[in-house]
Amino acid sequence: MTGRNGKAIPNQFDISGKDFRLFQSYKSPIALIYNGVTYIFKDYDCSKTTGKYRNQFLNSTLKEINAKLKDGVYIAVDFEVTQWKSFIKNLHPNR
Repeated sequence: MTGRNGKAIPNQFDISGKDFRLFQSYKSPIALIYNGVTYIFKDYDCSKTTGKYRNQFLNSTLKEINAKLKDGVYIAVDFEVTQWKSFIKNLHPNR
């Protein structure tokens, strides 16, 4: 991720692939957008800095994110993902 000055923000990562976009803070996944579905990971509200860049990534406030989680618009991932291939395959087992 980059700041307003155009420099990279340390330890905050916006990772894109063919069907996904992932926001990661340090080694923790925070939010994943995969095929149009948004997954929010358990550490999504762990610090002010992570929150600032999470909000930027999702273009939402914490209040809006929590409402979308409650309404089922966003899907909560309340476990640690250690094997991304398995995680993605379980999202769409027919792929």
